[in-house]
Amino acid sequence: MTQDALSLTPNAGTDDSVIRLSPAVCQQVSIKTEKIAPRQRQIVASVAIPCGFDQVWNVLTDYEGLADFVPNLTSSRLLSRPDGGIRLEQIGAQCFLNFKFCARVILDMTEVFPREIGFSMVEGDFKKFLGRWSLQPALLGEQTATVLSYELIVQPPLAMPVQLIEHHLCHNLTQNLLAICDRTTQQFA
Repeated sequence: MTQDALSLTPNAGTDDSVIRLSPAVCQQVSIKTEKIAPRQRQIVASVAIPCGFDQVWNVLTDYEGLADFVPNLTSSRLLSRPDGGIRLEQIGAQCFLNFKFCARVILDMTEVFPREIGFSMVEGDFKKFLGRWSLQPALLGEQTATVLSYELIVQPPLAMPVQLIEHHLCHNLTQNLLAICDRTTQQFA
């Protein structure tokens, strides 16, 4: 499943890192997938949120509250980590074709406030699961906005069909990014 990436245009004549958005792209998710190895996929999804960095960051880093509003995420809890960093266990569940699919990952998180949250699986139901959340400043008219992007490299175990996992991850990412957008605008707009 491939969709065009969010069209982002730097604000001409000013800071090139600020993106000017049209109202039409706000709260629309764009997804792009790429086959990077026979059973590995890279998925990049983005959404424009009409709120500032700090507000989006606060929603993303409410790790234990994520399961309260992110669809198909049944549990999200912080675990102790030997080096004192952030370790997170997440469990997702979804039903399709009368089959309940559950996946569990334990992720080590790396925060670079307020631009990026990296994650890497240390244990879980995938052979590979790593990526990052990134935040980029944007303007929606004269209003401050944030482009939130999610990049994931995933490799399911041999027992899971990679095309099916890719399809469901793309579907879930769309729902998840919209849920984060909705949560942020409800709390801060």
